[in-house]
Amino acid sequence: MPIFRYKARDSFSRSVSGTTTAESRDAAAKKLQELNYVPILIEETHEAHFSSVLARFSQGVKSEEVSVFTRQLYSLQKAGLPLLSSLESIAQQTNNKFFKAVIENVSSDIRGGLSFSDSLKKHGRIFDGVYIAMVKAAESGGNIVVVLEQLVALIERDIDTRSRIKAATQYPLIAFIILCIGFLVVVTFVIPRFAAVYSQFKAALPLPTRILIGINVAIHNYWFIFFPVTGAVIYAFIRFINTTPGRIIWDNFKLKIPVLGPLVTMMIMSRFARVTAILMKSGVPILEVFDLVASTTGNVIITRAILSVKESVNQGKGISEPMKVCGLFPPGVVQMVAVGEQTGRIDELLMSVADYYDTESGYMIKNLTTYIEPILIIVLGGMVLMLALGIFMPMWNLMNVFKQPG
Repeated sequence: MPIFRYKARDSFSRSVSGTTTAESRDAAAKKLQELNYVPILIEETHEAHFSSVLARFSQGVKSEEVSVFTRQLYSLQKAGLPLLSSLESIAQQTNNKFFKAVIENVSSDIRGGLSFSDSLKKHGRIFDGVYIAMVKAAESGGNIVVVLEQLVALIERDIDTRSRIKAATQYPLIAFIILCIGFLVVVTFVIPRFAAVYSQFKAALPLPTRILIGINVAIHNYWFIFFPVTGAVIYAFIRFINTTPGRIIWDNFKLKIPVLGPLVTMMIMSRFARVTAILMKSGVPILEVFDLVASTTGNVIITRAILSVKESVNQGKGISEPMKVCGLFPPGVVQMVAVGEQTGRIDELLMSVADYYDTESGYMIKNLTTYIEPILIIVLGGMVLMLALGIFMPMWNLMNVFKQPG
């Protein structure tokens, strides 16, 4: 759809300018008039289109930007502003040119007769299935403000969790990188000097020293092979985990890896319970709820478990029993779901489950550095021991050589 740059005056005769999408210049003028703008200049621009395409590939749309958009839309809808006016207002405040064009396209589609959820569906890479389903349910129930508030809380919770994990793993990662750099410096510059000294004597070099010298030779003589080999390994790994067997192995490994495995499980269960509760409360059909939740877990093992529960529900069975049979859902989750089925308050109890797992995962993230430290100490200690043995063991051997009678 063409993009037009415009200059206009608002109802207070203030000058405004920006870009908008429309089928034609007349359509763009009509669009501005609906916003109570008096058009002064409207011209099609290819530069804006190029910039938006460039932004799409270079910048994209971050979760934080979707969160800001949803919060702004919630505030404007709560204030009673019409949906189209809200979207136009948000588009003018959006700095990301690609996201701005997306919001304007959504506005244009709504003006053309599409519903809000259907217009969002055309931009599925930005607004996921849960987002669209909740908006669709809000359109049916007339509770868009409540649903937008829930969406804001859901998105911001995910952003906060990611930022806390990033902060918790920052120190171990920096420590590991610094030691790796130190290891390379010693192997590259220090070990060759020691090797030159050792070569003057007939004493045999110990194994750790020979390993370090071998690493030094490999770095000096074959460094140009390192980058293509590394790239090939990464490419092969990505191709492998994108296959069905590879994805199963990788996702199963993520659930069982020490320290991080339980954290991943807690976070997935929290999201499963919270999203399921919100969608059910919003009026989304239960079978569609399971489809949507399964698509948001990010783990094929748990996705298959949720889809198996959906099949059981489709056959007229309850939810808790198939969850128990599959063996992936913790007993606490299964028990709360069972109580919810009996009392008819399954959404409330699932929300309690989500709050519980959020608290537990939050505590674990807070102490993540403490959990990682033993592993980090073992790795770092091994690297330091290797360097120490490689440097000092030959010295001890040379001292024995010097002590031998001439």
